[in-house]
Amino acid sequence: MRVGIIGGGQLARMLILAGYPLGLRFTVLDPARDACAAPLADHICAPYDDRDALARMAEDCDVITYEFENVSLEGLEELEGRTRIHPPLQALAESRDRLREKNLFRRLDIPTAKFLPIDDEGDLGEAPKTLGWPFLVKTRRFGYDGKGQILVRTAADMERAWRELGGQPLIGESFIPFQREVSMIAVRRRNGDTAFYPLSENVHKDGILHVARCRPGDSQTATAQDYARRLLEHLDYVGVLALEMFEVQGRLLANEMAPRVHNSGHWTIEGSEISQFENHLRAILDLPLGDTEPVGHAAMVNFIGVLPTLADVLEQPGVHCHFYGKAERPGRKVGHATVRASSARALEARLHHLLALLP
Repeated sequence: MRVGIIGGGQLARMLILAGYPLGLRFTVLDPARDACAAPLADHICAPYDDRDALARMAEDCDVITYEFENVSLEGLEELEGRTRIHPPLQALAESRDRLREKNLFRRLDIPTAKFLPIDDEGDLGEAPKTLGWPFLVKTRRFGYDGKGQILVRTAADMERAWRELGGQPLIGESFIPFQREVSMIAVRRRNGDTAFYPLSENVHKDGILHVARCRPGDSQTATAQDYARRLLEHLDYVGVLALEMFEVQGRLLANEMAPRVHNSGHWTIEGSEISQFENHLRAILDLPLGDTEPVGHAAMVNFIGVLPTLADVLEQPGVHCHFYGKAERPGRKVGHATVRASSARALEARLHHLLALLP
């Protein structure tokens, strides 16, 4: 069986590495000649909206999936009926627009922070009446890793937000003084079988995920699973779905969803029986889902901008290293490591040593 992946970055790379032992073959579509997944697959080097390239992929592949949201929705819609596409395009359409996404959460009774559309400068001026101070102004599309958003504390900040982000659809959101950030990684097969990984507790730095800890038995697990299940069933979802949330005074508020494998689930490669990557492939190919139980205590550390020295990392016990083969650049995810231990205390000690190696 051949799987087509729109996008050739590290998520595609890890999907391919998970699929090799299953005997799967892959084609990636990515405009970058040095896409880090390209050496592991047949590479169609073309823009994401290239209709001829998409048609070639549809002809060659048994199923098509995608590794990020900013692909050509319109191009993929033209392929429906010609090949299977998972996750469903409705999930892609909802998740790539922050306002549509928040309205979907509202319809499914999944709590969120207060929000409102900002279509012009007048809407921005009225926003504090609904959202209070401070509040966030975000682009509705193309925002990731903290990009496309400004925290507004004063009228001067409002002017800057409009100057830098205005002229495109925006959304305003109340600023949430959360206790922690968590995410639920869920997976659903075409026949409706569903599985959940333990809750991940996440720490961000400069808007980019820095550390994700597996939290088996967390008190918020049942609530997080309930919210994710509502999305899976409403969307008739197939594949891995990540739901990111804030915990605020004992409540979970949904922040955003990702219709794909997710950075906060990278620890599952060595930290669970079957990784999110293999389970995504199983789901979209309608194969039995694998066990999502953790193997001991696990966490993931992102390498941002520059890589640590490989020998130094590998000297640490219980550490599994993943370098993506990407050029180092500020703010770029160039690798990660999974850290495993037999106890929570030992895990924290190993994390401390690993984090000390990072620039």
